[in-house]
Formats: sequence, structure tokens, C-alpha cells
Amino acid sequence: MNQPVVYAIAAMVCYGFADFIYKQAASAGIRADHFLMAQGWFFCPLVILYALATHTLVLDPAALWGSLAGVFVFIGFHYFFQSLTTGSVSTNASIFRMNFIVTVVLVVILLGDPLTVSTIAGLALSLLAVWLLLGAGNNAESTPNKARRRSLVQVVIATLAFGTSNFFHTVGLRHGAVPETLAVAQAALFMPIATVAVYFTGRTLRAPPVTFKYGGAAAIVLIGATIFLLRGLANGRPTVLVPIAQMGFIIAALLGIFLLRERVTIRKVAGLFLALATLVVLAKS
Repeated sequence: MNQPVVYAIAAMVCYGFADFIYKQAASAGIRADHFLMAQGWFFCPLVILYALATHTLVLDPAALWGSLAGVFVFIGFHYFFQSLTTGSVSTNASIFRMNFIVTVVLVVILLGDPLTVSTIAGLALSLLAVWLLLGAGNNAESTPNKARRRSLVQVVIATLAFGTSNFFHTVGLRHGAVPETLAVAQAALFMPIATVAVYFTGRTLRAPPVTFKYGGAAAIVLIGATIFLLRGLANGRPTVLVPIAQMGFIIAALLGIFLLRERVTIRKVAGLFLALATLVVLAKS
């Protein structure tokens, strides 16, 4: 297994834990804007310190692609968090992590990257998996129809936005930006946007103390996810690595099932099985 694939798998695990933390925070009644502000306050200084410690903070205009990605990361995480208020983590995280389809489409159409037979097979399996998981989330007795529809719309918006952010990171890397510098550039715009959003909503930056517990935990695992993914993309194919990294919903779904006792159906199990098959196919492509 080559190093970029190892990086992508490490990112996958980190993203899975991040999704689970998001669900826990949403279940605790934490507001999305408060959570993202806390996450940004931890993520930004920590990723800057990491870049300085590893001598990978290299100022380059190409890093501005990371800042553009930061805007879409904020939109993606905001709507994903909102969707988890009423949605199942095992289902919504699965849909959200399908954002790699958006990235692959943009990379192929706009950057001219080729699609291999294995990659196409992996994408087809992932689409079937998400279809199964969407059906598995139709649990009428626990969530009203209106709330389910709202949750679904929110997670679709999140998916489109986050997939676009990974495309912008890919463009920045191809223009010579250092992975860690891209992560810093992302944080440098994400944090102020998240902070301003909180202020304009309530005219104060005060948030419940528990917010920072979840926000800090999410920031730590997301630093790992971001750095691992960008490191992999620096030397590998985004049409393979981004899909692998976004398979983190497997981790989130399993945590939701075993720790949160979320409902298990044959359809959900089949969806997760196909997701695992997708990971195997993509790792070998």
C-alpha cells in the first residue's frame, strides 16, 4: 500500500471520529454557530503551531486556494451540524461523506484527471451504498416527516459545499502550495467567519462552556484529518484519495450503532457493507 493511500485511510479514521463528535454536540443541544466558533478557535492556533514546529508554513499566493476552501468548509460543517439535530449520524454522516463525488466530478471536468475502471466501479458502489443508507434512515416513528426532509436538505447542501472545498485544496496543491500552509490558510478564514456569524446572531460571543469541550475535541481530530488528506493529495490522485478519506462515515456509523444504540436494519448493514467494498476497490485502484 503506497503512502498517499495510507494518509487517506488515516484521514478517513479522523473524519469518522469528527462526525461522531458532531452528533454528540448536536444531541447536547449546542448551537451550530457556537460549535463552529469553538472549533475554529482551537483549530486555527493549533494548526499554525504545527506548521511552525514542522517548518511547513511557507507563504505562497497559491495558499489562498486554502482560504477559499475555508469558506466552503464552514458552509459544509454548518449545515452538516444542523442536519444532525434531527438526523441519524449513521445516515447523515454517510451522505455527507459522499462529498467526494462532487470533488471527483470537478477534478475530472475542470482539471482533466482521468477516471480508471476501478475508480468508476468504486463510485458506482458508493452511490448504491448511499441509496441504501438513505432508505435506512426513513424511520417515521422517531422523526416527523418535515424534520426528516429538512435534515436531508441540510446534509445535501453540506455535501456539495465540502466536496467543493476539497477541489479548491487540490487546485492549491497543484499550484505549489505546501499542505500544512493550505490548512493554515483555511483556518485563517474559517475562524473569523465562524466568529462573526456568532456575533451577528446574538450580538455576543459568549457560548456555554460545554461547547468548547466538543469544539476542542473536533478541532484536534480535524487537524489530523486535514493534514493527512492534504499530504496524500500532494503526491497522489484525488479521484482515489478523496473518496477513501471520505469513507469516514463507516467509523461514524459504527460508533452510532454501538455507542448510541442507533437502529440497525438489514438495509443499513447492506449499505455499510457496500461502503467497505468501495474502500477496498478504491484502495486497489
